[in-house]
Amino acid sequence: MASGLRMIVGPMFSGKTTELLRILRKYAIAGYAVVLVKPSTDARYSASKVVSHDGLEMDALVVEPSFTGLARVAELLFEHDVVGIDEFQFFEYSPDLVKFLLNLSSEKLVIVAALNLDFRGEPWEVVKELLPYAEDVKVLKAVCTYVDQQRRKCGKQASRTQRLIDGRPAPYDSPRIMVGGKESYEARCRKHHVVPGRRD
Repeated sequence: MASGLRMIVGPMFSGKTTELLRILRKYAIAGYAVVLVKPSTDARYSASKVVSHDGLEMDALVVEPSFTGLARVAELLFEHDVVGIDEFQFFEYSPDLVKFLLNLSSEKLVIVAALNLDFRGEPWEVVKELLPYAEDVKVLKAVCTYVDQQRRKCGKQASRTQRLIDGRPAPYDSPRIMVGGKESYEARCRKHHVVPGRRD
């Protein structure tokens, strides 16, 4: 079994979780021991499963999103051939967390799915710090769902996640982490990604 670190990154609604589950299922069908990890902060669709926006699901090991949380289940992770981690952007960055995953991926195949940018259009520290070490990075795009005043849809490739509060773009000083789905977020291209109060 080959080891290494693979990352799947992109905005919301780009299919990151779907891609992660698809890969993990292929390895499981091939007879490899597979485990999926999710942060305890993400309980949108299920407290104990990873569920994609299009309805795919898989049982998951729920951990505190930090180095300590992963360290507590280290023995279990090292017992598997393939380790998937969903919503990695929610994990608290620390050098120890990166070292742990590099050590794990030196022996196992580790596949991490994460948002590329937060709602402000800024990189997540934990993703930014791990990314250079990945042997393979898959960058996914969504479709911009912006609709103008004439009800025309944009439809361009979307690389950003737009947070909405009561239908309006969330201001820059909103909390960085706010777990939600289509009721709170849209995929947007750079042109139509709006963050009131951001200093460009």
